[in-house]
Amino acid sequence: MKVLKLLAAAMMVVILSGCWDNIDINHRVLPVVMGISKHDGEYLIYLQIPEPMQNSTQIKIVKGKGSTINHAVDDISANLEDRVDLLHVKVIVLDKKYAEAGLEDTISDFMRGRDVSPKTLVTICDEDMDQFFTLAKKKMGPKGTTLYDFFEKNAGWNPQIALTRVWEVYRSIHSYTRDVAVPIIRSGDTTVIQHIGSAIIRKGKMVNQINSEETLLFNAFQRESTQGKIEVMHHASVLVIGNSLEVHSQMDGQTPILRCRLKLKVVILETKDHPTSDMIMKELNEGLTHQFNHMFAKLQGSGADILGTGQYFRSKIPRSELRDWRTAFYPKLKLDLQVQTIIENTGFLELS
Repeated sequence: MKVLKLLAAAMMVVILSGCWDNIDINHRVLPVVMGISKHDGEYLIYLQIPEPMQNSTQIKIVKGKGSTINHAVDDISANLEDRVDLLHVKVIVLDKKYAEAGLEDTISDFMRGRDVSPKTLVTICDEDMDQFFTLAKKKMGPKGTTLYDFFEKNAGWNPQIALTRVWEVYRSIHSYTRDVAVPIIRSGDTTVIQHIGSAIIRKGKMVNQINSEETLLFNAFQRESTQGKIEVMHHASVLVIGNSLEVHSQMDGQTPILRCRLKLKVVILETKDHPTSDMIMKELNEGLTHQFNHMFAKLQGSGADILGTGQYFRSKIPRSELRDWRTAFYPKLKLDLQVQTIIENTGFLELS
């Protein structure tokens, strides 16, 4: 009897050890972009699906509606011949009004369910979603990866574009000292996509926005490379080829103080009215400092710390008080930024 039981158990192990619940890739729909909007309490989901054809790829946009995102995706899947697999989604496009209402539930569901990769990029659409996906489909190339390539560092990404992923938004929702910036896009007039700046996301909710130039300074403060950005001034245009940031923090009683030095290495591209090297460096330093101070005033007014300045005071403020960083300390933060420009190369230009 024991022998029979052992044989039966062994047979069950053999049977259940196979990939019996897997679905063949040929029977799965693999969208690369997902759009999310919400109207009258219902989610409207858009999926951009590339379909391989003979010698080409056809782009298909499908949409579904439901009381939850999973409900809407199931609605789409029920009307397709194959099962929808969201794990290959590269970019999530969120409706601006939906972002202003709050993303906490959606981002938490993504992290909990793992149907969408935590590394998926997040962006916000500043126009009607139907119009955006319709126009994008008309202008998109045959590969159907234009949206992803726009944010890909080895493809179309530029240093004035923020890069934010699902896990970073989730972290900011539960962090005392760090918020995030999410890129804002819309369909372009002559291009597929137009970048118009970044949304300031505080505790999962969009509270303000910054422009592309301010996003460049945000990226520089995050120590992201700004290489390749061209700065145009009154007397010259320069190409940024490198950047670094030094930060020193201290507390003066209950007032946090942050002193920063942003170093930029540049190459001169064009000049006007024969400026000297000192004139070019002074104009660039003053211009960027003014832009940064304007951006920081906007951030403080919104109560959103997308620069993560609170991170520099985690060892200087007790954790019991750190939870009040955004309300008790951040409004009083004094931030002094100095921009130092180094001209690496003047090409064939002779400057004094």
